[in-house]
Amino acid sequence: MSPLAHLRPLALALAMACSMQSLGVHAQVNPQRLPNIGDGNGMSLAQERRLGESIMRQLVTDADYMDDPVLIAYLQGVWQSLRGAAQQLGNLSPELDEAFSWELLLVRDKSVNAFALPGGYMGVHLGLIAVVSNRDELASVMGHELSHVTQRHIARMQEQQGKQTPWLVGAMILGVLAASRSPDTANALIMGGTAGVAQGQLNFSRDMEREADRLGFNVMSQAGFAQQGMVGMFEKLGMASRLNDSGGYPYLRSHPLTTERMGDMQSRIGLKTAAPVATTLEHQMMAARARFLMARGADDVQVLSLALERDWTADLPVSRQVGLLYAGAMAYAQQGQAAKARDALTRLLALTHADPDGLRAAQWLAADTERRLGNPQTCVQALNKHPSDRPRVVLLAQCQLDLKQSALAKDTSEALQAWVAEHPRDSLAWELAAQALNQSAEPLRALRFDAEARAVRWDESGAIDRLRAAQALSKNLAKEGKLDRAGNLEASIIDSRLRALEAVRRELLRPQN
Repeated sequence: MSPLAHLRPLALALAMACSMQSLGVHAQVNPQRLPNIGDGNGMSLAQERRLGESIMRQLVTDADYMDDPVLIAYLQGVWQSLRGAAQQLGNLSPELDEAFSWELLLVRDKSVNAFALPGGYMGVHLGLIAVVSNRDELASVMGHELSHVTQRHIARMQEQQGKQTPWLVGAMILGVLAASRSPDTANALIMGGTAGVAQGQLNFSRDMEREADRLGFNVMSQAGFAQQGMVGMFEKLGMASRLNDSGGYPYLRSHPLTTERMGDMQSRIGLKTAAPVATTLEHQMMAARARFLMARGADDVQVLSLALERDWTADLPVSRQVGLLYAGAMAYAQQGQAAKARDALTRLLALTHADPDGLRAAQWLAADTERRLGNPQTCVQALNKHPSDRPRVVLLAQCQLDLKQSALAKDTSEALQAWVAEHPRDSLAWELAAQALNQSAEPLRALRFDAEARAVRWDESGAIDRLRAAQALSKNLAKEGKLDRAGNLEASIIDSRLRALEAVRRELLRPQN
């Protein structure tokens, strides 16, 4: 085990992001936004994007990095609404919008946390989804993080820290992040910096937090989310801050909650008491899904099934009922209790039939449950009725692949190829397409698609390995006289992609001045 194994690669990646804050950036000038605390003057938008990609290369190797199409689609609905609102308000310039990635990632972690990285990357922990009461509270956190990106806070630290060596600032930030995991490790890492640098960095972070609060509040309001959602989130964080000595709330370490920040938000909302924001059936099911995906073992899964058996009654609010049924159905399927899983789904579908968003989420779960119970044909039949959004595309492909029929695999590969042509950053779709091509006896293309899946995840070395294997296969097929015209075209594409990725890797390995 490495010396940092207990620290988790995610914390290390985030710390790297913060350590690079001292490199500086020229921030966008926007007369509509709040005055900048300070603008850097050294890093271009492209350089900031590359910095984010370098962090992502490490982050996606974390075992807790995950791509759950259903939850990602739910988060994307919130994220894209906020992004559009930021554009309308002038917080997000066209240049910044085009230059940055705006990708979401999901982390299988129980902590109540979210984070922004250079280049427009946004991370959300499952623990946050499970804790927030509604989409509006979730939007308040995501709007805050979006504002860190649009204001380029990651890059603007140069004005505060001057010419401090990046590793010096990084040691302090890494220590702060590590504190939520291991106080002993945190103390050791902070020893790499100086007390003066640490205090200055933290003070400046609080200024940026206040700015992100204000801009995030405006963004979520512009996007149509209830302002009371931010009040609810601040109440949750305020309660959490009183328990934070345990280190269980890392969000409060990088986003220090102060009475000043809380008072500022209350003054913006006004003194009138607003009614609590109602939750939606879809949100309750997404929170339940997050709770299930956080389960680490059989005991955790059993807690969810027992909760349904113990707590569900017809007198509960419908939102509470659907949450229990959704998590319970997933737990029963995991335990192989098919009859109980299907009974829970029947009740869930009945409760959501009049709610389009809730019904769609319940139908996705019903189809996926049949797949997990070993009935992929039933899954395929259920999904053929639905429009082609990402959860349906991915789930249908998984069900069709489970049938292991070469003719069906060919249809699957063609559908996925059309999908990745429009969504080239979808690594899971590339991976499933590679599996479909293998099943339909197209090993050369399968290797290339597998390489593309790795390249999208910033694993250039893995992609190069797959492409070299494809080159060797194409040469063997040519020697045997089995490389037809289509195969020759595929071999040319493979050669071209290999050269391009080798050039990328050489650039990554080049020493930086």
